[in-house]
Amino acid sequence: KPLGVVAVIVPWNLPFLLMTWKVAPALACGNAVVAKPSEETPSSAALLAEVMQEAGVPPGVFNLVHGFGPGSTGEALVRHPDVNAVAFTGESATGAAIMRSAADSVKALSFELGGKNAAVVFADADFEAAVSGTMRSVFSNCGQVCLCSERVYVERPIFERFVEALSARARALKIGGPYEGADLGPLISRAHREKVLSYYRLAREEHGEIVCGGGVPAFGDERDRGAFIEPTIVRGLAEGSRCVKEEIFGPVCHVAPFDSEEEAVRLANDTRYGLAAAVWTCNLQRAHRVARQMEVGIAWVNDWYLRDLRTPFGGVKLSGIGREGGAHSLAFFSEPMNVCVKL
Repeated sequence: KPLGVVAVIVPWNLPFLLMTWKVAPALACGNAVVAKPSEETPSSAALLAEVMQEAGVPPGVFNLVHGFGPGSTGEALVRHPDVNAVAFTGESATGAAIMRSAADSVKALSFELGGKNAAVVFADADFEAAVSGTMRSVFSNCGQVCLCSERVYVERPIFERFVEALSARARALKIGGPYEGADLGPLISRAHREKVLSYYRLAREEHGEIVCGGGVPAFGDERDRGAFIEPTIVRGLAEGSRCVKEEIFGPVCHVAPFDSEEEAVRLANDTRYGLAAAVWTCNLQRAHRVARQMEVGIAWVNDWYLRDLRTPFGGVKLSGIGREGGAHSLAFFSEPMNVCVKL
């Protein structure tokens, strides 16, 4: 049976994808949806509402509200007694706040939260593929993807070569607007850029070495008013440093060497988060062995962001509860009922 009215709350980094990812199965199960996009990205959600209306979706089935989160629209939506479930993607702290707000009414919750994802590169990996794949996993969408790799562990025999190759490609990335043939665009806002820059400064304070980047590009034109930032690679930080432990959500990674498979697994799992991991190796047995030990919701081998949308997606630890995708989404947005009839 349908749940009834469900709330869908999505972030700014992939606004249209993450909205439709939840709305589609919710509607398919017969629910009415009240969706709230991020206050940073209202337009794509408004466009979706227009499409729904033009497609003939009945009034009241898909509803769009705008506003902020805690103490505003988001909290009111979560606390509303007629909302029976909340599907949320966003920061772990916001997810925890939603859990507290929803506790009194015991709503069904599905969270995809933050990550501090690791890429593990073994010496026997296809070197070119590993470098190219790590470039994607670190710098895609200017690092503003919950699945991005902010920690890169490389087996010591190829560590220096890997860092050199990765930093050379990072320096070669063209920064600019969407119509300039750029590889890297701006961050979502100047406020978010300041947050990322604060971690660049912190990395220096924590005695890390900035291999490349670490600042703001100078264009000498109107782009200097934007939220552009340099792609950055850091090395030499202690594993307990804040830059290694906290999600930054920008085009930055910390690279560190490892000496054994056991050490690589330990380092990758030494985090409060558990969303995703990437393992690079040509040894299939090792690939399966290491991937199984990753404390994450999804592990890639010799790739990144590869996924069949029918498969489960979600995280463990502070990275979320529940799974999305295919039958898993349909199960969340519906209520099983057992009817027993004596004949």
